[in-house]
Amino acid sequence: MLNNKINKNFILKIIDKDLKNKKYKKIHTRFPPEPNGFLHIGHAKSIYLNFEIAKIYNGKCNLRFDDTNPLNEKKKYVTSIKKNIKWMGYKWNKKSFYSSKYFKKLNKYAIYLIKKKVAYIDQLSKKEIKEYRGTLIKKGKNSPYRNRSTKENLKLFKEMKNGKFKDGEICLRAKINMKSSNITMRDPVLYRVKHSFHYKTKNKWCIYPTYDFSHCISDFIEGITHSLCSLEFLNNKELYKWILKKINAKNYPKQYEFSRLNLEYTILSKRKLKTLVKKKIVQGWNDPRMPTLSGLKKRGYTPSSIKNFCKKIGISKKNNLIELSLLEHCIRNDLNSNAPRFMAIINPIKVIIINMKKNYNKKIIVQNHPKNKNMGTHKIYFNKIIYIDKSDFKEKFNSKYRRLALNKEVRLRYSYVIKAKKIKKDNQGNIIKIFCTYDKNTLGKNPSNRKIKGVIHWISKKKSITAKFQLFKPIFTIPNPENKKKFLKYINFKSITIKNGFIEKCLLKNKFKNFQFEREGYFIIDKKQSKINKMLTFNKTISLKEKKFK
Repeated sequence: MLNNKINKNFILKIIDKDLKNKKYKKIHTRFPPEPNGFLHIGHAKSIYLNFEIAKIYNGKCNLRFDDTNPLNEKKKYVTSIKKNIKWMGYKWNKKSFYSSKYFKKLNKYAIYLIKKKVAYIDQLSKKEIKEYRGTLIKKGKNSPYRNRSTKENLKLFKEMKNGKFKDGEICLRAKINMKSSNITMRDPVLYRVKHSFHYKTKNKWCIYPTYDFSHCISDFIEGITHSLCSLEFLNNKELYKWILKKINAKNYPKQYEFSRLNLEYTILSKRKLKTLVKKKIVQGWNDPRMPTLSGLKKRGYTPSSIKNFCKKIGISKKNNLIELSLLEHCIRNDLNSNAPRFMAIINPIKVIIINMKKNYNKKIIVQNHPKNKNMGTHKIYFNKIIYIDKSDFKEKFNSKYRRLALNKEVRLRYSYVIKAKKIKKDNQGNIIKIFCTYDKNTLGKNPSNRKIKGVIHWISKKKSITAKFQLFKPIFTIPNPENKKKFLKYINFKSITIKNGFIEKCLLKNKFKNFQFEREGYFIIDKKQSKINKMLTFNKTISLKEKKFK
């Protein structure tokens, strides 16, 4: 029944058992985001789980927007969410669904609960409701409005709907048990007044159901079989069942909880991410340093790398902090197989070949990928003036240094062996030029009479163009900023570095999206920044080797 697309976990075992016992004919899951922000890597785990389960069992997966809070929800978030899910490679069942489409039905169910005497209109303030609810060690107490008559409750609920009350003046609560050990069951709010414009229903409603009330009923209306959510909703499970039982729902879905994703050096709270955007600590929801899917895409992450990451972390009931290096391993592994190799100089210094004629221009054909000939080839040119990286030259040589140094040799990648003869410095003592000779008998081979240890990358000045490179570090300085109330205290204000350098000119005609710049890392073109900077701008996706963070 299972394939190898997803690790076998406790949820799949439950589904296997349900199908074996013929509890369901078809499996039906859903991904239910609230459109109040962009999707992030934590949502990717839920997307992967719900859509892959639908694939595995030949079932269905709905995309439903739980849009019951008009204050924070916007159409632009709906658009971005749909775009992200399509980018991940998933298709939802039929059209997309919205909790707001069920407002009429939800309103009728609320009236039904009032008539059933298990819901009442409360006029305590928000602060008073919190005080009456109690704490984990202190039991709650009944609202003075709890025993209103059904007639009065129906009248007040109708007046709520008709806009007679202001925000926060009145609400509809479930009548359950104010002494319950589960605080969620202490007469939770089902409906509240919000005189706000809703991106979908406009100004048609001024009362809105809470998430707890709408979510379970929406699952029931859509025929969801397994309602999968993160562990933070564990205490809501009892309320989920209570509501569905009280509205006489038959064959209603069951809720199952799994651990949410917690990632090192990252926050995944949409509220906190929104703070980063509002305070302009980042350039927007799709900033390459953000853990949003849009940000990861802009940084060069691929759908397959994110899916592989979700597969590797698995599904369990235990919360833990996932190492950032695992996510980086997944993208590095993907790009190693699929990204073509080019050369770029990020910290350039000029090299002049003094024993070469001015017009000498040697064309060299190199593979785009050393292990994949189908990716084709491109041309590089060796001539009198080239650029190398500043870090690849030292004035004074030591035995551990395997790059270019005065009176020492090094091999240029795909090209010749060169030897540094002299240097030129500016008034501040900085090296600005290196004068070298080249051994014309070493193209593609080592000299027979000596051993050349180092290999460095380079670019011809004639066949290069200027480019900008955006290099990134984690946006937080500590491994677990999510646990800190004052999380802004741990912002890494040096999380982005911009370098000016050169790339191979032939790259302009290339149609690849991701690139490996040899010895530098994996990069992707930032189209928006390229327009702003009026030159090609690259975002660094990841280094070639795993880095340790401090």
